Amino acid sequence: MFLPTLVQHYLSLSAQRSPEKAALICEHDRITYFQLDLSSTQLAHVLKNSGIKRQDRVIVFMDNSIESVISLYGILKANAVFVIVNGSIKPKKLAYMIQDSGARVIMTHTSKANILASALSNFEHEIKIIWQGPHQDIPKELALISIGWDSIFSSIQDNSMRPKINFNSGACLDLDLAALIYTSGSTGEPKGVMSTHFNMISAARSIIHYLENTEDDVILNVLPLSFDYGLYQVLMTMMFGGTVVLEKSFLYIHKILERIAQERVTGFPIVPTILAMLLKLQDLKKYDFGSLRYISNTGAALPVEHIRKLRNLFPGVKIFSMFGLTECKRVCYLPPEEIDTRPASVGKAMPNCEVFIFDEAGNEVKPGEIGELVIRGSNVMRGYWNAPELTAKYYRPGRFPGEILLYSGDYFRQDSEGFLYFIGRKDEMIKSKGERLSAKEIENVICEMDGVAETAVIGVPDEILGQAVKAFITIDGSSIISQNDVLKYCKENLEPFAIPKYIEFVEELPKTAHGKIDKKALAG
Repeated sequence: MFLPTLVQHYLSLSAQRSPEKAALICEHDRITYFQLDLSSTQLAHVLKNSGIKRQDRVIVFMDNSIESVISLYGILKANAVFVIVNGSIKPKKLAYMIQDSGARVIMTHTSKANILASALSNFEHEIKIIWQGPHQDIPKELALISIGWDSIFSSIQDNSMRPKINFNSGACLDLDLAALIYTSGSTGEPKGVMSTHFNMISAARSIIHYLENTEDDVILNVLPLSFDYGLYQVLMTMMFGGTVVLEKSFLYIHKILERIAQERVTGFPIVPTILAMLLKLQDLKKYDFGSLRYISNTGAALPVEHIRKLRNLFPGVKIFSMFGLTECKRVCYLPPEEIDTRPASVGKAMPNCEVFIFDEAGNEVKPGEIGELVIRGSNVMRGYWNAPELTAKYYRPGRFPGEILLYSGDYFRQDSEGFLYFIGRKDEMIKSKGERLSAKEIENVICEMDGVAETAVIGVPDEILGQAVKAFITIDGSSIISQNDVLKYCKENLEPFAIPKYIEFVEELPKTAHGKIDKKALAG
């Protein structure tokens, strides 16, 4: 019996089981498993013919689309490594990722031509480009390999075109890289996390297990594929044989909510920003959420008060509060039956993953004490691309021969029953009056106030305090809250040293491309 070992194997197996089933829905377009499998195989031939060899890196510079999914599977089938970058990326950062990854081919849409031309303006070596879309506006100075996506789709209805799948070709092993996933660090340039087939399949299997995904699930993904949370919605669904409804963004929240009923969505992955948008809406009762089985959150911990409001909005829907980081995909999850009794917890380690909390000396702390979260498991990625010193800082030897532990850079505590509680990023902890403060705990308190939509707390330089606490707050449109109201509430619910010295009301908080609050932008 064949044992699938590579990410792309699962797409082909699902295509064999359910060739005519919709694998992917994007706006008005639908593509079956057979079509997705075949078109990605055809694309793999194009990549190989263009000179792509085993473990070469190929960049996908597209918005969420059917073509972006075809691209990532085509790259894998060519035994190469995919690097998905956000469609809204700026030229300078794009140039860095192209240079750092050593990409030989870029797959993009013609609407990105000007950004790409700017990013490549100082490159000395030729980079081949595969375009999707009309070609008339492409700058002449760019190297061009033209592939007609329309011609791919026009031929895939012919069963004689069905690819013969050779799982045992030996061209790639599960120890080989499948992807470089770039994540922004607290300082410096983005870091490319090296993810092998083995890492990605292991992480996906564990998540599928606790979410209890089946081929009947329809997953609504509004998150960019450059964000591992969004990417894995596609990879996991292709593994369990469900359907992905892929949206370009979550900005048009009413359209997204309508899609839940239209496509009978069962799973809805969110980030805190999406929930904040939902909580601002006054007319949720007009939408049909009867098909929804679960909502999941990761990327950043939800405020406790927002979790309570979410439970009231969706009383019959399972809520999965989770924690993860790109360097290991996922760490833990809170079983839905615990969400009401432990809303501040992100649960326990997921299957096939082990966690520890260490102090500065590398000793495991006692329950209730704060330390750094350390992760062990096959979900722990290989390290950072082209960054051996940074890799050595976060990926360190464990207790057993050959074992590698991931030091997360996150402060956690664990209760006597083993449930985990996120305290904050090491680099986001505020040091004021000699006390080490958790911005997350202050944010939780402020979010409990009626009328508060979102808040972000940072430390700002202060000659006397070292750092002073500053809170940025957005409010619901119909609410009226003053600085004195916030201060009074904080004085009643926080220790004196944790009370914000500065409070600023803003119309909206800056967000990263992945929907997280951008605290670096707030710090200016």
